[in-house]
Amino acid sequence: MANNHSNEAITSAPMDYAEHEKTYDGFVWLVKYGTIAVVAILVGMLASLIGNWGVFGGLFAFVASGAVLTYILR
Repeated sequence: MANNHSNEAITSAPMDYAEHEKTYDGFVWLVKYGTIAVVAILVGMLASLIGNWGVFGGLFAFVASGAVLTYILR
């Protein structure tokens, strides 16, 4: 067994770089729009719970902040 040791690189399968790029692009898209959704929810909660804007004011703040963040991070 000790005699079968080799220092050669192990190459088991060729890399599918197109699939790697597609997966990475999907991950970046999910992180970006997930972050926008979380921030928009927090702004809506801030407006309705702390700012005394009520339900409709919180909904407006949620939609407006989501639209603004989506425009900025395009």
